Amino acid sequence: MAIVAGARPNFMKVAPLLAALSEDADFETVLIHTGQHYDEAMSGQFLRDLQIREPDYHLQVGSGTHAQQTAEIMRRLEPVLIESRPAGAVVVGDVNSTVAGALVAAKLGVAVIHAEAGLRSFDRSMPEEINRLVTDSISDLLLVTEQSGVENLRSEGKPASKIVLVGNLMVDSLKRNLAEAMKSDIMERLGAKERFGLVTLHRPANVDRQQKLEEIVSALSMISKELPLYWPVHPRTRARLESGSVGIPSSIRLLEPLGYLDFLCMEANASVILTDSGGVQEESTVLGVRCLTLRDNTERPATVTCGTNCLAGTSQNSILDAWQNLSNSPQVSGVPPLWDGQAGLRCRVAIKDFFLNDGRLE
Repeated sequence: MAIVAGARPNFMKVAPLLAALSEDADFETVLIHTGQHYDEAMSGQFLRDLQIREPDYHLQVGSGTHAQQTAEIMRRLEPVLIESRPAGAVVVGDVNSTVAGALVAAKLGVAVIHAEAGLRSFDRSMPEEINRLVTDSISDLLLVTEQSGVENLRSEGKPASKIVLVGNLMVDSLKRNLAEAMKSDIMERLGAKERFGLVTLHRPANVDRQQKLEEIVSALSMISKELPLYWPVHPRTRARLESGSVGIPSSIRLLEPLGYLDFLCMEANASVILTDSGGVQEESTVLGVRCLTLRDNTERPATVTCGTNCLAGTSQNSILDAWQNLSNSPQVSGVPPLWDGQAGLRCRVAIKDFFLNDGRLE
């Protein structure tokens, strides 16, 4: 079984899946790291924190446009799959590594298994939405995190036999690592006070447009007058901040990207999280920490209907309105069904059943 991953959000999902598959002698796994995220902060530290073994193959594709990166992953992945001859390829999430892995596997006649299938923002201006749609359209088994994913796939005509609601692999990683993360000294190292907010921002629609970035930062600056903010800055976002004229007040502290355990500790201790990350929406829901999502939509509606998440939009006014509403409303929290730390085991059962029923696993 080939496991294809390459970006930070992938690793949190791959770790529990690898652990679950390794417990069954019927599975032999080949871990392929595409190198979509490749530096120490964005890759190396994450792999160590999550105790993911050294990849069997590292494609080292690096950066590029969406087309360049996707094409390069495909070019380097094809000979690896030909050499390793897996019965199936598991792709996770919605990044370029996901769609590239699915396309290569499907063209080679390798069964495609998509973990985190069915999520939809219904916004095709998001590169991730295109990746989701393409990957799901050619997947043989669709492993779904929340009920909305099941409903989306059924409405798109996918047969029920291909769809399995398994829960959330990212939650497995969170639950397995939270106690260790809480031992982190990151709060002391940063001198963080008892009340603070945590910021993440990386989506092109937010950071590549100067006016949009200025509006978001302006809102964050006003919020930081009431609550100090810590912002681990994605390399893409840092480049935009440094190339423009966006001023950052001292009440917003810019940080280098954090390792998984340090970031999880900060999430758990934050008073509020402001983010455009899908995974952080999920983690904040499980942690019971209020989250303002700096987007107009979310492909993870369970975090809104069941969890702590609120869509805040991307304009200065909408973000400040959401901040005010949050400040004046009582804390509400809940966790979607099957977000219990056992998704990896359910994935293993679903994958094994698929191959047994398909006649591909003797």
